[in-house]
Amino acid sequence: MTKQRTAGDLYHSYAFDKRIKTKRGDGVEVGDWVQQFDCRAGVINLRGGESVLAGRLQGQHSQIVFIRASEVAKEATTEWQARDLRTGVAYNIREITRSDDRMWLDFLCQSGVVTG
Repeated sequence: MTKQRTAGDLYHSYAFDKRIKTKRGDGVEVGDWVQQFDCRAGVINLRGGESVLAGRLQGQHSQIVFIRASEVAKEATTEWQARDLRTGVAYNIREITRSDDRMWLDFLCQSGVVTG
């Protein structure tokens, strides 16, 4: 049986950013990350599994970032990024899962990956 999550598990502060594309003026489209919201978050570092270990060899770090579900948080997609506000490390969001009780959102995140 897993431990039930509480507000006390939210030790970290994370921002969630969306890439906004704009035209540079010469016809080239560029993208900038724009913060959509920030909140308290819990983090579970993934340690095992073949893909996690292979990612570590390539300088990638995988973790689950969990936050309370809210209307603004439900807008997040895998095209967004999560950013640790303390360290500044940005993570690609690979998958978003809603908890069975619908109170939490789990983001499978990976750092060290080049984003387009």
